[in-house]
Amino acid sequence: MGSLLEIIALHPADAEAAQEGGADRLELCASMEADGLCPSVSTVSAIRRVTDLPLRVMLRLENSFTTDGAELNRLTAMAQSYLSAGADGFVLGFLTPDNQVDVESVSALTSTFAGTPWTFHRAIDAVLEQQRAWSALRTLPGLDCVLTAGSSIGVSHGLDELCKLAKADSAVAGVMMAGGGLQPEHVPWLFQSGVRRFHVGTSVRQDGSWTKAYVNSRFVRSWRNLLDAQDARE
Repeated sequence: MGSLLEIIALHPADAEAAQEGGADRLELCASMEADGLCPSVSTVSAIRRVTDLPLRVMLRLENSFTTDGAELNRLTAMAQSYLSAGADGFVLGFLTPDNQVDVESVSALTSTFAGTPWTFHRAIDAVLEQQRAWSALRTLPGLDCVLTAGSSIGVSHGLDELCKLAKADSAVAGVMMAGGGLQPEHVPWLFQSGVRRFHVGTSVRQDGSWTKAYVNSRFVRSWRNLLDAQDARE
C-alpha cells in the first residue's frame, strides 16, 4: 500500500481541486482560526456531490480539547447527520483537564457510530505524557489514524519526536499521520521512520491563506508526486 495524502477541504471547490491533484482523502472542517471546528451538514452534502474521495468530518464544536456531556450529545446527533450527508469517517479528540487522553468521552462518542473509522486529531500534541497517551489510544475501537505534528507548534518543531516515536514502534508508525505545518523537506525523514500518512492544509493554498484562496490542484499534485517518488524508492 502506498502513502496516503489527506487534504483539508472547506468548500466544494477545495474538494474538486484536491481530487484533481491526486489526494486520497479529505478532512472537512470549518473555522480554521480555531484550528478546525464542525462544518455545516450542507457543506458536507455539497462536497459529497462533487467528489468520490473518502470524507472525514471534524467533530469539534469549541476551540478547546476538553468537552462535557452537553457537547457530546450535540456531537452525537451531528455525527449521524454527517453520515447521512455522505461522511465516511470522523476526526475528533478530547483531553481531560490535566491534559491526558479523555478515554471516557472519546469512547462515549465513538460508540455511537461503531464501525465507522476515525482519526484522533492534534489534541495528542497537547498531552503531557506521550507514551501514556499512545497507550491509551491503542484501546479505542475504530481508531485507525492519529494526526500529529509531534509538537503543539508544528512539525518543524516536532519532527524529531515524530521520527523517534515511529521508529520505536511500528504500530505507532502505522497509524501516525504527520500534519500541522508539514513541509516537503520533512517527508524523507518521516518516510525513513516508517510514516506513510501525510496531512496538508495551508501549503496547498496560494499564499497559505484559508480565507483568500481555495485549494490549488497544482500544489496538491506536487505533494502527490513527492509521495509517489518516496513510495517508488521502497
